Amino acid sequence: MGIGKGKQKDVKDTTVRETINARENESLQESTDYRTELLNILKSVSPSGFERICQRLLRESGFEQVKVTGRSGDGGIDGHGILQVNPFVSFNILFQCKRYEGTVSASQIRDFRGAMMGRADKGLIITTGSFTMDAKIEARRDGVPPIEIIDREKLLDMFELLELGLKPIKTYEVDYSFFEEFK
Repeated sequence: MGIGKGKQKDVKDTTVRETINARENESLQESTDYRTELLNILKSVSPSGFERICQRLLRESGFEQVKVTGRSGDGGIDGHGILQVNPFVSFNILFQCKRYEGTVSASQIRDFRGAMMGRADKGLIITTGSFTMDAKIEARRDGVPPIEIIDREKLLDMFELLELGLKPIKTYEVDYSFFEEFK
């Protein structure tokens, strides 16, 4: 009789753990699905809408006087702002917004740098895509103004950090030790 109960208990414990594992997997799936959904929304807005979203993101991140230029033929410069590091140090920043599916190349980094030369201390390129390895190297090349690059993962991370367009959800984890004394 005692052996049968032990097996039954093991089966119940296994079933409970499988149920909890399934729920954790669902929760993990849900947590990654909102990132996919957010990325799809960012890719689906109009080009000017994406520029305005980036403007808001920069403002929420501490940039001041952020303006979207909205002009064509400006060498790909979509806007500018000031990043005040402390009372003594600030940087004039030009930014470019790329609502891309694919990758940003090194030549696009060079083109943007050329457009910003003499007009800003730093550049910033924000994309819903990614950057080639050569683009990453070009962005940090010595002897030229640096360009900060924000790819899709960093962009989504920033939306999470600032809770911009996202609502946080509280969740719970089961504390198995609590139930031990009731077995």
